[in-house]
Amino acid sequence: MNLNNMKKIQLKIVDLPDFGMPTVEPQVTLHLYEQRLQNLRQVMGDRGLDTIIVYADREHHANMTYLCGHDPRFEEALLIISRTGQPALLVGNEGMGYAELCPLPVRRILYQPLSLMGQDRSRSGKLSDIFAEEGIGQGKKMGVAGWKYFLKEEFEQPEHQLETPSYLVDTLRVMVGKERVLNVNDIFMHPAHGLRLFNEAEQLAAFEFAACHTSGGLKNVLFGMQPGMTEYTAATLLKANGFPHAAHTMLTNGPRATYGLPSPSMNTLQVGQRFTMCMSLWGALNARAGWLVHDETELPPGIRDYVEKLAIPYFRAIVHWYEHIGIGVTGGELYDIIHHYIGDPFFGVQLNPGHYIHLDEWVHSPVAKHSDIPLKSGMALQVDVIPATGTDYHTINIEDGIALADETLRAEIARKFPETWSRIQARRTFMQEVIGIQLKPEVLPFSNIPAYLPPYMLSPEKVLTVA
Repeated sequence: MNLNNMKKIQLKIVDLPDFGMPTVEPQVTLHLYEQRLQNLRQVMGDRGLDTIIVYADREHHANMTYLCGHDPRFEEALLIISRTGQPALLVGNEGMGYAELCPLPVRRILYQPLSLMGQDRSRSGKLSDIFAEEGIGQGKKMGVAGWKYFLKEEFEQPEHQLETPSYLVDTLRVMVGKERVLNVNDIFMHPAHGLRLFNEAEQLAAFEFAACHTSGGLKNVLFGMQPGMTEYTAATLLKANGFPHAAHTMLTNGPRATYGLPSPSMNTLQVGQRFTMCMSLWGALNARAGWLVHDETELPPGIRDYVEKLAIPYFRAIVHWYEHIGIGVTGGELYDIIHHYIGDPFFGVQLNPGHYIHLDEWVHSPVAKHSDIPLKSGMALQVDVIPATGTDYHTINIEDGIALADETLRAEIARKFPETWSRIQARRTFMQEVIGIQLKPEVLPFSNIPAYLPPYMLSPEKVLTVA
């Protein structure tokens, strides 16, 4: 890894190709859900766990959806998985019918306290009785999974700290004993061995499907927004089609854009203002940030060297990140690349420069200082490096998704999903021949604006490239 290679970066007018949009939607098959359940039960056996209960609500559903395909809509849900037998899915009033669509066969159990307040509670038993019927009791070793686990730097006994609701945890602790109720989210989310990090061809193709829509939405905004539009009007250019969101939509200009996270408002797009936008669906997120200007003359007087001081060093770091990432590369190596090129406090890079993505926007990140976690085939990751300068220079951001796939997985994707594979290959060609980023064979770009970064966002055809 040559960290002294100062690639020359330049602004260049580029014709962004139309990489196409999906005409078919890849699906996770019943066979894959059954295989995931089998894999989980293997881990349960290795850890001596009798039962795992997976908690889910509207925002925190990824572990449950990964296992059985169910995602709660208005309510919460509990998935009970024992070493053998058909899993049980506890749902509320409105979830009972919806659960019939669950791809993995489950035993639906009505537990009405999962319902919204004010709805009927007269037709379900107590949680402890339901658990007892599922074989949960004294002497059993229980795992609970929701969306987060903890470390020894945070708590003395992190395995006993649970982020799931008290009604679930308290009931289990009474029934089996506090010491026998464990946080097992790491089974799904650990940055080295979490089950959800290793995606099948079908799952990766589904993520690429989502990425076409998120990146296509940003492309529409880049080439369609005009000063005088409200942020709401600009956001309609994203053309959300009803596919489930993994995070709220962000699009702001002016002072609020400094914070990155706000939703659109009636605020009007104005030349010379800060700008940021982001769209995220299950398995995909794309973001761009910069200035609503046509060129440097429209920037505030004190930062007309914005491209030279911030944008070019930033993009140089991104180029090296892209060119180095691959199977076997450690998270620490990616961290070192970014902090070598833009580690100066001026850039303000604080979050992990790269992370895993799944049905949830951020699963975990292997990218950290001294991380020796190697990247492996099947992993889906975000190119996510966000400067937070805290200065008048605002920020610049390019966030897109990629996957890593060895030769066998690449061949499977190409065979099962030729349309997906064609788009991936066209993006690789564009990144290498037009933008100038040389990718390893295993790197599969999912974005329809791959490495496409216009720092002057009202001149979307003028982007940063390798000279």
